[in-house]
Amino acid sequence: MSKHFILGALVLTCVSFPALAQTATAPAAGMGASSDMGMKMADTATVKLKYVTVKPADVMSSKLVGTTVYNNKNENVGEVEDLVIENGKTVTGVVVSVGGFLGMGESYVVLDPSTLAISDKDGKWMVHADTDKDTLKNAPKFTYSKKKS
Repeated sequence: MSKHFILGALVLTCVSFPALAQTATAPAAGMGASSDMGMKMADTATVKLKYVTVKPADVMSSKLVGTTVYNNKNENVGEVEDLVIENGKTVTGVVVSVGGFLGMGESYVVLDPSTLAISDKDGKWMVHADTDKDTLKNAPKFTYSKKKS
């Protein structure tokens, strides 16, 4: 297994939304780290703005969304559509489209990130799952709309 494959799998299981920022600045002196990190559902922001450092092993969600999901036989079994972020803090699910042809008959399932591995081979991102097409087609369906409301 390549270093990127193993590292990618670890990152996917531990990725946290605050790590998606793209600027890096150390916290100002006297600003203690908050134990309640994460986005909140609210109409206004009440926490002083902070910056985070993106580490080389961090993976941006834009690299994963749209990525093909392959099984261990290297067969295409779906595509990453979205990430589920629990309480604005932790990725708890990966929405995958399965079945269908040219967007017709497609359905969605939500997979636990800890069951997936990711790799970056020569600039091509891939997601790997130990499954087959029939298992995903028969998995519990997720009602999903890409439309922003």
